[in-house]
Amino acid sequence: MRLVASLLVSSIISFAQQPDLTQLSLEDLMNTKVTSVSKKEQSLSRTAAAIFVISAEDIRRSGATNIPDLLRMVPGVDVAQIDANTWAISVRGLNGRFSNELLVLVDGRNVYTPSFGGVLWDTLNLPLEDIERIEVIRGPGGTIWGANAVNGVINIITKKATETQGGVVVAGGGNLDQAFGTVQYGGGLGKGTEYRVYTKYFNQDHMPGSGGSNGDDAWHLLQAGFRSDSSLSPKDTLTVQGALYSGEEGSPTFFLPSVLSPGYQNTDQAVNLSGEFLQSDWNHVYSARSDTLLQVSFDRYKRDDILTEERSTFALDFQHHFAWGSRQDVVWGAGYSFSDSNSQGNFTFALNPADLSMQLFSAFLQDEVALVPDKLYLTLGTKLEHNLYTGFNLMPSARVSWTVSKRHMLWAAVSQADRTPSESDVAVRANIGGLPGPGGTPLLLAFVGNPHFNDEKLIAYELGYRVEVATHLSMDLATYYSDYDHEQTSEPAAPFFEATPSPPHLVVPETFQNLMHGEAHGFEVAVNWKANDRWTLSPGYAFEQIHMHLDPASQDKTSVLNAEGSSPVHGAQLRSHFDLVRGIGWDASAYFTDTLRSGNIPSYTRLDTGLTWRLAEALAMSVVGQNLVQDRHLEFLDDNGTVRATLIKRGAYAKLTWQF
Repeated sequence: MRLVASLLVSSIISFAQQPDLTQLSLEDLMNTKVTSVSKKEQSLSRTAAAIFVISAEDIRRSGATNIPDLLRMVPGVDVAQIDANTWAISVRGLNGRFSNELLVLVDGRNVYTPSFGGVLWDTLNLPLEDIERIEVIRGPGGTIWGANAVNGVINIITKKATETQGGVVVAGGGNLDQAFGTVQYGGGLGKGTEYRVYTKYFNQDHMPGSGGSNGDDAWHLLQAGFRSDSSLSPKDTLTVQGALYSGEEGSPTFFLPSVLSPGYQNTDQAVNLSGEFLQSDWNHVYSARSDTLLQVSFDRYKRDDILTEERSTFALDFQHHFAWGSRQDVVWGAGYSFSDSNSQGNFTFALNPADLSMQLFSAFLQDEVALVPDKLYLTLGTKLEHNLYTGFNLMPSARVSWTVSKRHMLWAAVSQADRTPSESDVAVRANIGGLPGPGGTPLLLAFVGNPHFNDEKLIAYELGYRVEVATHLSMDLATYYSDYDHEQTSEPAAPFFEATPSPPHLVVPETFQNLMHGEAHGFEVAVNWKANDRWTLSPGYAFEQIHMHLDPASQDKTSVLNAEGSSPVHGAQLRSHFDLVRGIGWDASAYFTDTLRSGNIPSYTRLDTGLTWRLAEALAMSVVGQNLVQDRHLEFLDDNGTVRATLIKRGAYAKLTWQF
């Protein structure tokens, strides 16, 4: 009863400036502006890509407390929680703890780590109240964003400081999210400059282990940040933002104690997390037909995980958007990044060399041609990159959008994208276990990186249809065929002798090769139905089949199953919002995930629901329940063995938000 009573004094509230999307017409929703497809503002109804927009209102109503749970509402996005602080997230299959074919951005700043290839979701922890929208592109985005934007791009776009003026205090807690809160204030600095500063903290309890014991994966994180937006002149705006964080998380993982050990042993270690970033964006408008953007950023993180690593990255990106004549709209740009890593390995896992600096050079060009003004558009583009490991990459695309009528829009695209090698592909040394060898010489099984590992390649063919079926019903359908080549496999390599560590031993290695190819086909559908003035339903569904094949030279035994079975064939969502009475709203979301053949993970249904009371203009409270169908269930097993999976537990929390 104490828990119930505490839940009844909880809350959730959005800023007063946020629009209520349920009050918009379907035509207004289709005209929602997006920027991630072409690095310029376009209406959703004219965008030749499979894109889903998570709005600020969607975020507020979701009841989610982290970005991974927000992404569950997107058809075609696979979200699987491994333990309390680790997720596997991918778009259109090929999921894993480090989903290396998905590119993630925050306000256009790349947060993909080249060490393992993928995103560190545990430290992507900005206040959800400050997110304006999340644009999710399903399908290649290499022409604009470059390498590793193979199966999708997620761009998290935060609000301008002008939209977050005044103070906000958020406080809450529950059985899993034991304590969390945000304190934020926004104001002005003279004429033409607004700012916000914030601090955010959360402390999450552990999940249960496979046997019901303590999973030792509890964690906490403290973050502070700021953003300022300045109007330097009628034609110049400057945004400066930054944040720093520090925390600790439990990481149930594995280690190999010695050459003679037959296999991994379990360990529960505390992972220290810290990092910061600083970013500036200068936009100059020459005229209504021409503008430029210069983005400069610095990002650093340090973590003591299976590998102790510190990485610093400096990035510089420039783009120019201009109208050429009456029918062409051009975007071009160039970029440079320098990333420096320092790592400290161990007998179980290390990188060689331990310290590495790498540079990336890029340039892109995209031209949108109005073949029939306001009806038929052709967009051609390509990006050229040069990276440390494989040299030059060329990623072209062609897209066509056709507005058949006010209610019907068709689009088609063909694109090429590359996944470039990560440091772990090229330089890893991971020892697996020891065996008795001939003549008394021990054998040590190990993974070693391949300096000649090549790019993984994709050519994707897409077709989409957006329709306003009726005044209160719209549908967005996307189909695709993806042709993969040079995919990663694990192959035996030539044995070699080592004298250290003692005793002297013969290493029997496996290494990475590009000896797998295949195809994936599927479709995604998202529907928005405003049943009446009080009730909105948003169902979604995704289907995908992946078929991978080994080249004749391959001896790999696991990569086909991991690629085909790491993502569900079927996935479905149903979100509902209902205004019960004035000031009280009820939100519910159901997510179905099909069986995963890799790891033999059973299918499951997740149900989240919450009630929200707006007590006053500046005060609201809510109660939210998560994972209500099952008390605990398994969502994913990490095939790389870098972390032990725990059981995802049923949860409830209460939150109070005060705006002043």
